Amino acid sequence: MRSLFLLVLFSTVLFAQYENIKINGAIFQYKPEEVSIAINPNNPLEIAAGANISYMFHSFDGGDTWDQKIMESSLGVWGDPSLVYDTEGNLYFGHLSNPVTGGYWIDRIVVQKSTDNGVTWNDGAGVGFSNPRNQDKEWLAVDHSTSQYRNNLYMCWTEFDSYGSENPNDSSRILFSKSTDLGDNWAESIAISDVGGNCIDVDETVEGAVPTVGPNGEIYTSWSGPLGIMFDKSLDGGETWGTDIFVSDQPEGWDFPIPGIDRCNGMPITACDISDSPYNGNIYILWSDQRNGTNNTDIFLKRSTDGGDSWDELVKVNSDSTERHQFFPWMCVDSTTGNIYAVYYDRRNTIGNSTDVFMARSTDGGESFTEYEISENSFLPTDQVFFGDYIGIAAHKGIAYPIWTRMDNGDLSIWITKFKEEDHINPVSNEVPIVADFVLYQNYPNPFNPSTTVSFSLPHQASVTLEVFDILGNRIDVLYKGSKSAGTYEYNFDASVLPSGVYFAKLSADEFIATRKMMLLK
Repeated sequence: MRSLFLLVLFSTVLFAQYENIKINGAIFQYKPEEVSIAINPNNPLEIAAGANISYMFHSFDGGDTWDQKIMESSLGVWGDPSLVYDTEGNLYFGHLSNPVTGGYWIDRIVVQKSTDNGVTWNDGAGVGFSNPRNQDKEWLAVDHSTSQYRNNLYMCWTEFDSYGSENPNDSSRILFSKSTDLGDNWAESIAISDVGGNCIDVDETVEGAVPTVGPNGEIYTSWSGPLGIMFDKSLDGGETWGTDIFVSDQPEGWDFPIPGIDRCNGMPITACDISDSPYNGNIYILWSDQRNGTNNTDIFLKRSTDGGDSWDELVKVNSDSTERHQFFPWMCVDSTTGNIYAVYYDRRNTIGNSTDVFMARSTDGGESFTEYEISENSFLPTDQVFFGDYIGIAAHKGIAYPIWTRMDNGDLSIWITKFKEEDHINPVSNEVPIVADFVLYQNYPNPFNPSTTVSFSLPHQASVTLEVFDILGNRIDVLYKGSKSAGTYEYNFDASVLPSGVYFAKLSADEFIATRKMMLLK
């Protein structure tokens, strides 16, 4: 059976290439990974990003150029960066601690503030200190609603009695704290998980709480642990929390192996639509797991339309039918449009551990997704180098900024691209499109050596050109040019004299243009 992935190009651009922008400059003591990104709602040209273990990047031109700095604090800067802007344009950087004096490794969470898009920072506020416990994997959220809680800062994280301990008497829990004065002071932390986990920092530990805020100031979050994915909410600005609600099981747990990756997690990301879209108030939870096999990690989403009290059926975000890995997802919802964006690593078009980056987008409240291959080139990670635990994405006013780590010969670098709603290019779907009912099918086999079959179908007679180009846009071959009546047609592409690499089949049929990426491996 032929496996159909459909890539349709809604543009006159030859290839669906997204410009990948490297944002890090010279790297010093630590290799950068675990990235976070945020957009200033008051000036969307101002974008900030962070990476382990103490890197901060800022752009003043919409992500075209970036400056880099090393974050400093007397409380230490020790990874797990989380960046958010409030409604006044203040920028906050949450991270782990390692105080120079008067403390110990990850003894608290630290939140630093900048009023100039990251050029300068205060020393930061310490949150959650509870000797001798450890505080880990925090995430920040800001209330952008028009409620009485507007501009409150919220943070969730995991507290360990003793990080890494196998003692059954030691446990972990999800904590919460808030600031009502723009980050200067933080309330005493409270536990919001009804059932905790162990301290080993694998499947039976409760982790991954990413808070989000609803249109009326509601606070939502979810996390992974021994019970699966659990959800909780507060309707009074974080003062009180409800009973944990089960969202989904997570087969094989949240910590699972991916070849070439030192460790991989599928912890959930929670987001809420606060836009004026028809999906205002919807809550979304995105994660990855191996329910379809340990060689077939996939991305999943659940939606709630009633404030998290109940959850719709599971949606598989990645549309491929391969037994390949999709992993490390992150998600955001554009607060101005309601569109959902998810970014993740993807191996559907590669062999071995070679990895691409994809983005999925939903404009119908999570009912369906269109996928886009956003990395210009594949990369090959090695499990000899720690790759981090997450990547990121932010969106505002129809522009999304996925951010990710890539590895080349063991070296790590940080990259972004811009996805503009107005462009709409390079969707990947296994559904036949409505647009003109012209279809360019995925070549078969893919990858191939030395020849492959390229096929297309026409709903009516059309003037057709079927061509092959290399990665630089050079025409390699014309498989057909002329008029064709309605029907399905197949053509052989012989690449026996060509080197291994990426090639593109391009179909032009009347006003319709589509391309498909083809992998030649010798």
